[in-house]
Amino acid sequence: MTVTTRKINFSLNGEPVAADIGNHQNVVELLNKFDLCGARESCGQGLCGCCTVLVDGVAVSGCLQLAAMVDGKNVCTVEGLDQSGQLDPIQQAFIESGAFQCGFCTPGFVLMTKQLLDRHPDPDDEQIRSFLSGNLCRCAAYPEILKAVHLASQRRKSAVAA
Repeated sequence: MTVTTRKINFSLNGEPVAADIGNHQNVVELLNKFDLCGARESCGQGLCGCCTVLVDGVAVSGCLQLAAMVDGKNVCTVEGLDQSGQLDPIQQAFIESGAFQCGFCTPGFVLMTKQLLDRHPDPDDEQIRSFLSGNLCRCAAYPEILKAVHLASQRRKSAVAA
């Protein structure tokens, strides 16, 4: 069997990059080439959210999205949220709220929270639950995740007001 490869160019966490990929490779496999391991394959079916990345600001399942589909796009991973070594307010809120136990699902929840807050800066509990319903936490840190989203929302509003 012959594996066909191609070169793609895209922005990864704000930096222009290029990669040689196999036509069969998914985004998680692509990110591994850049030593980024925040997005991880867990279920392999796009059902758990562990592989979430943002492509042009929209959350996608990295285990289902072919790497070729990010050619010419902007890809943001959890590793790309910090600014000049400072954690993003969402990341900080997850830490302060204890919104993780094993941490396996946390990158996906953080990126989904970013997309949620970008669209709805002050979500209520129902909006949060609905928006994050595609992400699963096997350790059941859901109450803490809810707190973290509210805290991140408050922090973002405070930063804008300042």
